[in-house]
Amino acid sequence: MDDGSGRDPLSFLGRPLPPAFELRMVVVAPGRDRIYEEAEWLDAIVVVERGEIELQCLGGSRRCFRRGDVLWLSGLRLCALRNPGREPAVLVAVRRRPAREIGATSRSAHRRRAAPILPA
Repeated sequence: MDDGSGRDPLSFLGRPLPPAFELRMVVVAPGRDRIYEEAEWLDAIVVVERGEIELQCLGGSRRCFRRGDVLWLSGLRLCALRNPGREPAVLVAVRRRPAREIGATSRSAHRRRAAPILPA
């Protein structure tokens, strides 16, 4: 969403994330629907990176979001995410990794850094 400030919209693409976070990209083809599965979006901040996406509620109402819009899709009464546009809609979800994965990632990164350098 352009707020008139002259700043670029929020984007997670092309940016490194701290090890405690994971990024997942979802693409919805033009004119297609994606069934809403709440577990897929649990605890994630979602950014519309490209295109537009329409959220369809169980009651039938719809709301459209465009590039740069930030969404929270957990706990909503939705049935589908729909791409009404002519280009693919790209959504990026960022959330914390489970604690068990964070520890494993940190330990493996530490082991890589601690490995001795051997002469060639």
